[in-house]
This record gives sequence, structure tokens and C-alpha cells, in this order.
Amino acid sequence: MASMSFSATIPSPLLDFSQTKKNPVFSSSWPSMSFSIPSIKSSLGSSKSAFFQNGFSLPSLTASGFVFNSRSSGIYARAATDKTLYDYTVKDIDGKDTPLGKFKGKVLLIVNVASRCGLTTSNYSELSHIYDKYKNQGFEILAFPCNQFGGQEPGSNPDIKKFACTRFKAEFPIFDKVDVNGPNTAPVYQFLKSSAGGFFGDLIKWNFEKFLVDKNGKVVERYPPTTSPFQIEKDIQKLLAT
Repeated sequence: MASMSFSATIPSPLLDFSQTKKNPVFSSSWPSMSFSIPSIKSSLGSSKSAFFQNGFSLPSLTASGFVFNSRSSGIYARAATDKTLYDYTVKDIDGKDTPLGKFKGKVLLIVNVASRCGLTTSNYSELSHIYDKYKNQGFEILAFPCNQFGGQEPGSNPDIKKFACTRFKAEFPIFDKVDVNGPNTAPVYQFLKSSAGGFFGDLIKWNFEKFLVDKNGKVVERYPPTTSPFQIEKDIQKLLAT
């Protein structure tokens, strides 16, 4: 099968193919890496379509401290790091410091939430259902309110807590409102994004993006905002069984 080669310059901390025109992130200080992608179709147009829609297979590659693995949804890039989620302390919804080491040994689903998003009702309802189902098996959901997407989490921490707990009976931990992108990104989200960069780069795209963390505090999967919590249930079950 024919192959085509291209060069990708590794940004810090992740590959970013979507932001190069609007927000250049490529740094000349990073080395270039060339590799070959098996051709999916004979025409470039068809290859590009399959590339974005169906993904492709790549051997695992390691370069400059990064690990690249083939994924069904495209390239998954993660920074090689010895840190785990347990190295971070965050503030809960009441402003109290919470070392994330308290969740050591549990499977975690971390979500940036909002109260006025079109995805709010379905996500909160399904998250609450999954939490109730697996909370006694070593599973936790960690919710981080964020107002960076359409201003859809404008309330105060007490407002957010009342909304989630009263309307959706949410019993899982909810934390202080944070930034997940930009210069004031919360350190825990810097870790999450550097551990599991999405195909289009490391930016959180919208409310309700999700990270699945194993019992050792390592990110094992990242899901786009439109992924239903129910669609993640099988992955949760697999981690709980290990």
C-alpha cells in the first residue's frame, strides 16, 4: 500500500493541527518529526475525509518526551510525565482545600460543568445516574464549573451548588469555579490536558468535556463534550474491574 509522508512540528505541550492559522502555537525551538501515514484512498481528498472521520493506524512513536498512539478517533498525544492527579490540591465548592490524593485508588471521571448549556440537562442527569450506580464500587465524579464557554456558568459557587444538588440531586463532589483554558488555567486542568491531548489540540472545546482517570491517578481517556456519560459506562466498568 502506498504511503504519504509529512512533517509535523511538535508544539508545547501537544500537537495542534487546528490552531495553526488562527493561533500559531508551533515553536521553532521544538524539533520536527516526520513519519508516514498509510494511504487510505488513492486520492488525497478521500484520504483526508477518512483521516478526520474514521481515524487511521499509526505505530506508537516516542519523540522529545511525548508518546503518540493510534486511536480510533485520530492521534492521541500525551506528554510523558511522572505526575499523577494526586499531586494536585483544589478548592471545593465551599472554598475548602481538597487534596486530590483523597481519591487515590478510585476510578475518576472529571468534567467541566455549566448550568445553562444545551448539554446541561442530559449530562447532569446521566452523570448522577452513573454515580449512583458505581459510587460504592470505587468510582467518583469530579465536577469543575467553568464560565469560559458562552458565559453559561455565571452564578456564584452557592448558586452552582444549589442548582446541581437541588435540580439534579447531584451527590458527587463539585469544586470551585475554574478556568480550563487560557493564561489562568487551573493547574489540575493543565495536567489533564497535557496527559491527554485531543486530536485538534489540547484546548477544552466546550462544557462537559470529560477525562477518565484510572486508580493510579493517570488519564486513560478523553471524551469530547458531545459524548454521553452513558457512552462511557463500559470504559468505567473495565477500569473498576482492574
